[in-house]
Amino acid sequence: MGEERLACFIKAPSSILQKLQCRFMDDISSLVVSDSEELVSNVLNISSLDDHLKIPFPISISIPFNSHYRGSYKDVMVKIIDEKVQSSYLTPNSLEGHHGEYKGSFAEVKVYKLGTFSVVSCLKKENVTVLKKGLSLKLSVDSRISLNYPPGCFSSSVIVQFKVQPIDTSLISVLKAKHDIYHPVVSSSPIIQVKQPSVQAFHKPVTVFLPCPPNPEKKKAGDDAENKRAASAAASRTTGTHQIRAVSASVRKHSDNPSEFMKLLALKEDQWIVLDDIVVKNVQNGIVSFDVTEHIRRFIVVRLSSAMDNTHLISFIQSLEYAIYSSMVNVVLYRKNDNFNKVIVKLVPSKELNWEISALIEAGYNGPPEPSEAIALQEGDQMHFRFCGNIAASDNDGKESGKTFKLTFHSQRMQKKYLDLRVVDEFGNYSSPHYKGTVVFYKISREEVIGSYNTGLSTDNYIQQRTPECKLSVTLPKVEKHVSRPSSTKLLTLAPGDMLWDSVLKWVSQELSEEDTSELLLSLPIHRSTIQIVRLKSPDNLTAQIYELLSLWKKRLPTSTDKFRLLARHLHKSGRSDLVDEMKVKWEPNMRGLPAM
Repeated sequence: MGEERLACFIKAPSSILQKLQCRFMDDISSLVVSDSEELVSNVLNISSLDDHLKIPFPISISIPFNSHYRGSYKDVMVKIIDEKVQSSYLTPNSLEGHHGEYKGSFAEVKVYKLGTFSVVSCLKKENVTVLKKGLSLKLSVDSRISLNYPPGCFSSSVIVQFKVQPIDTSLISVLKAKHDIYHPVVSSSPIIQVKQPSVQAFHKPVTVFLPCPPNPEKKKAGDDAENKRAASAAASRTTGTHQIRAVSASVRKHSDNPSEFMKLLALKEDQWIVLDDIVVKNVQNGIVSFDVTEHIRRFIVVRLSSAMDNTHLISFIQSLEYAIYSSMVNVVLYRKNDNFNKVIVKLVPSKELNWEISALIEAGYNGPPEPSEAIALQEGDQMHFRFCGNIAASDNDGKESGKTFKLTFHSQRMQKKYLDLRVVDEFGNYSSPHYKGTVVFYKISREEVIGSYNTGLSTDNYIQQRTPECKLSVTLPKVEKHVSRPSSTKLLTLAPGDMLWDSVLKWVSQELSEEDTSELLLSLPIHRSTIQIVRLKSPDNLTAQIYELLSLWKKRLPTSTDKFRLLARHLHKSGRSDLVDEMKVKWEPNMRGLPAM
């Protein structure tokens, strides 16, 4: 809402600084990330006001970022996109900085060229050189992963690059719970990516060692059996030799796991295939090995408890890949407590939903509506949304009402939008105490955003062809208008019956406690949304809430209804018969002779 944002710090001679300009380019953030990258900073375009500006020596750029998840598998890099839309990466000279009053995480790089800059979290790249004499190596990101290139494997030296995508075991459990056909899957290795700038044929097979945990249930059963066997042996006082033989037999059977299957899958021509001709062997302690005779750029080993159809196995890997790069997200639309026309829309990771709702409430925002159901989004996906019904919206940038708004999802950067709501037709929703509208949300994938950018076509084409991901209802309270009239205008006074009823409702409102009110509202035919709106209007004044709700209830009743008797019935049902008796003594005599109101 107009808050100031720090873009970056640039160190350069003043003659160069004066000719530079920096702009936020967060609208194109979907185009910045690729593969397994996660955006952790703003997207900044740094350009020159002078087309002929030359930078004789590198200038220093420090970009603030916030990376929540770092580990041995991840790196923080600065990504640069030049005028030709070519991407390059720079390793930051430092990740911490102190610039005046600003101290924290800053990715600092030195550059000769300008362009579009961002900080991304990506899988760590490990480069090794394999000589003609061969190489045995363990990857630094995970020492359990090793490769053995025998002498003569390559006819010349080759640079090989590795990236490791770890697999969260909980993802496998979730997929198995959702799909019965995946039940045989026990575990998997990480996904290994191998890149060779010059792909040479293997003259000798390369041996690969990967971690692929055994079946934890079988291990537990084996351990239990061993414990029982040892206890039984001790009880019968058998000889030490007999005990050793029993335990060693158990270990041998446990390590062999003859009932388990292991499959190697590889990505070839952008399609996963099962390499049935390659035998995957158990080594020890959950390590498996196999030999390959050709370059495979992406592969994974899956351990199975029983045979599984190859098509189902490929489907499992595709689902697993999607789950790795997906996050469950809720759409939150909350409004300002002191101004219902001001709302905030956010994409919140489901695991942070409770914390974020608490933060919004503390900042003066609240529902209704409730957050949406969880939606699966990947890095760079967008949620486009429109207002329909009797409520429209506009944003701080002056975008006209009725347009499509968008939020881009980044797992480590929470996206939000502030909007101003307005009523389309003041005479609409005449039978309701508030104006009604609906916000409709559509999901646009990152690939579709890129396709739309490349073709110049609007993403609205995608929206017209698909079902919404979710819908949220929004309301605005109707405000009584105070019309100024000329002094000569004759003012209408309230009828005696109206004034009397006003007194009755005020008296009842003052007599009811919070518990009484809850019981009464269960009896009165008033919508829950109406109750919520009234409570938000007067959060600290229970009497005012009760009075307004009773007034709304009375207005909706037909003229011929005996309102006094009906109110008495509702009070009796809510457990306040004493008020009914007192009300009859105080007010019923005055009601006689008055026309129905």
